[in-house]
Amino acid sequence: MNYLIVLNVIGWVITFEGAFLLVPTFTAMIYGEPEGIPFLLCAIASALGGFLITRIKPKSRHFYAREGYVICALTWLVISLIGAIPLLQCGAFHSYVDALFEIVSGFTTTGSSVIADLSHIPHCVLIWRSFSHWVGGMGVLVFIISVLPLFGGQDMQIMKAESPGPSVGKLVPNVRKTASYLYNIYIVITILQFIILLATNMDPFSAICITLGTAGTGGFGIVNSSCANYTFVQQVIVTIFMMLFGVNFNLYFYLSKGKYRDAFSIEEVRWYFGIYAAAVIFIVLNIANNGQTLTVNIKDAAFSVAAVMTTTGYATADFDKWPMFSRCILVTVMFIGACAGSTGGGMKVSRIMIYLKSLKKELSCMIHQKSVKIIKMDGKAVDHKVLRNANVFLVSYVIIFFASFLLITLDNFDFETSFTSVVATLNNIGPGLGMVGPTGNFSAFSTRSKIVLIFDMLTGRLEIFPMLLLIYPKTWSRK
Repeated sequence: MNYLIVLNVIGWVITFEGAFLLVPTFTAMIYGEPEGIPFLLCAIASALGGFLITRIKPKSRHFYAREGYVICALTWLVISLIGAIPLLQCGAFHSYVDALFEIVSGFTTTGSSVIADLSHIPHCVLIWRSFSHWVGGMGVLVFIISVLPLFGGQDMQIMKAESPGPSVGKLVPNVRKTASYLYNIYIVITILQFIILLATNMDPFSAICITLGTAGTGGFGIVNSSCANYTFVQQVIVTIFMMLFGVNFNLYFYLSKGKYRDAFSIEEVRWYFGIYAAAVIFIVLNIANNGQTLTVNIKDAAFSVAAVMTTTGYATADFDKWPMFSRCILVTVMFIGACAGSTGGGMKVSRIMIYLKSLKKELSCMIHQKSVKIIKMDGKAVDHKVLRNANVFLVSYVIIFFASFLLITLDNFDFETSFTSVVATLNNIGPGLGMVGPTGNFSAFSTRSKIVLIFDMLTGRLEIFPMLLLIYPKTWSRK
């Protein structure tokens, strides 16, 4: 283990967080809010402390996958632990665990909240919650890779550890340029949504926060009604951009390079939109007799499916009151999630494809035992390491899910609330059903349960393995 390179990178992460904290600081200055002082003090302390840590130079900048996973896990822990401090100091939360839950939910783009009433929350806190979505959406370390040559040519180890999906590849030969391309695409689509929302007469602060939450597929609302009180057109715009940010970003790279054949041959993207369309159609048919017009039902179904499938978590309707069939469809797409290589969470469409194709292959081999079948995606054979990784991911996912569920049940809430609270946090969705539905929150959970759900949010965002390796004793051996 190269401890000094790990410490050096964490120092840079802390320094960058100091810069990030200037966003709520300036917001507080604009709105004349004294709650901005803790953000300013934390920004100065973070920038200074991080800078001093970066002065500790490692003897070697070379490291392997182990250091990559550790750096990734520690980065997300550190930015969350620091990011929660000003939330507590400004008086927005009653305990550090509540503040930590909120900011972890922000950085991991989950959107679950312990705030019962947003009407009294300062603008600086609201923007920090939403901005944390945007920072966490593409990844903190991916951002650092795109602007600083820190990793001694080992950037791919970081990309693999932080980027969502069963496999990560370089779009161009240079990993730093790949990170830059991804962030440039991310920024362009973010600005585009912001401009379009402004054109619909949405006020600038709401447009910024909603755009940041959509881009990171996070979903923190800035009013108690989430997106329900926005206009029909604004809700449609948010629906479209939620789906766009849930797409594999390779699609946008190929389109920007004029490689249209490569762009439209991405099999995962076709499955993604196919699953989405099917879910919307089934829900619209199921809620046809709810007293709303067909247009409103289509809009609410399209918005709700996009919100939970991309794991954004915004809401225009209380889907907890929909028929059981519709709620089950929503829970199903919560598990499926968005595409690999997007800002969305969940298990990822590509993994679902691998599992289904593996099942088809095994059934075929049982019938034709001498046949040799190869699992393909986008016309290429899926590497055995990818298959193994997907299978181990599933086993780990199931173990963590049910262990978390059992611990949550100690709070004695109903099954629907307990079960979907884990679904909502482990898949980085935000709302669940029951007490944690679109109109509810997580404030009633015990401190123990909140800590479990914090772990789930981090584990879900980092695709399980970095968090498990962080607590695996052999990870820290010198060999």
